[in-house]
Amino acid sequence: MTYDKTVVLPLDVDQTFELITQPERLRRWQAVAARVDLRVGGEYRWTITPGNHAAGTFTEIEPGKRVVFTWGWEQPGAPADNVSTVAITLEPVDGGTAVRLVHEGLPSPEAVAAHSEGWNHYLDRLLAQASAGDAGADEWAAAPAELNELTSADATLAILQRVLTQVTTADSQAQTPCSDFNVAQLLDHLAGSVSSIAKALGADVADDAGKSPEVRIADLAQPTLEAFYRRGLEGAVDMGFAELPATMVASILNLEFLVHAWDFAKALGLELLVADEVTDYVEVLAQNTISEQVRAGGSFAPAQEVAETASSLDRLVAFTGRTVHA
Repeated sequence: MTYDKTVVLPLDVDQTFELITQPERLRRWQAVAARVDLRVGGEYRWTITPGNHAAGTFTEIEPGKRVVFTWGWEQPGAPADNVSTVAITLEPVDGGTAVRLVHEGLPSPEAVAAHSEGWNHYLDRLLAQASAGDAGADEWAAAPAELNELTSADATLAILQRVLTQVTTADSQAQTPCSDFNVAQLLDHLAGSVSSIAKALGADVADDAGKSPEVRIADLAQPTLEAFYRRGLEGAVDMGFAELPATMVASILNLEFLVHAWDFAKALGLELLVADEVTDYVEVLAQNTISEQVRAGGSFAPAQEVAETASSLDRLVAFTGRTVHA
């Protein structure tokens, strides 16, 4: 059974091909995180929404013209007949490029209906990205239906990356709410924290400070979370300085992503929009992670008071020791 739809983008074929194949471009309209080995036989893995990962292999690639890949859902419990095929064909037309997406081999009418809903949503976002240069935050990634330490990390990463797309070289010296860090120093701190967790999980990462802030952190976070999903949340992780419960290490990722997204947003004068379900959940993770012993070690300042009417996000950042201004 097949899904077949065509949209016309106001871009040339090369720009369009980048939008549908390059991780940095895919993150603008379709994926929270993306790994792509763009060659015949190369593999990809996309976090479409928190906790939902599509993976497969490229079978045809004609730059600027066509890309074909197998499609399957990675999560446990996916049916054996889970693998299907997606073909995306580009054709120059007046005013831009026609993008035809054909998803073949879907096993049932229910699968066609579910994938049709998904592709319609993302093709609308692709058109918005191509037309306006910004598809906006994806509402489907905002609040996972099932929250755990890893799906929440996916969701908070999406929030962080959207802020980091707006950080420029000119912002490097801007002061953040962390008194010890300007924007450039906080980026280095964040990259170091994610890298240390990645290496503890056995992920192969290399920090490149020459990349743009969003690409730098995304290229570290994607393999870290992929390794964490493979490993699971059971047992302990050897962080070098101590063995920590895996749930606590994943909680630390949540705090690094969301609290520092708030830090960057404040430094740049941006509004940070986060679903209450996510901030409520991460606040619980923070309470279970930031002990008085941890605060005494200097990683976090004392919790700050907030008004009874404070938002869930304000309560979270105040608990981490940041001053929340009305």
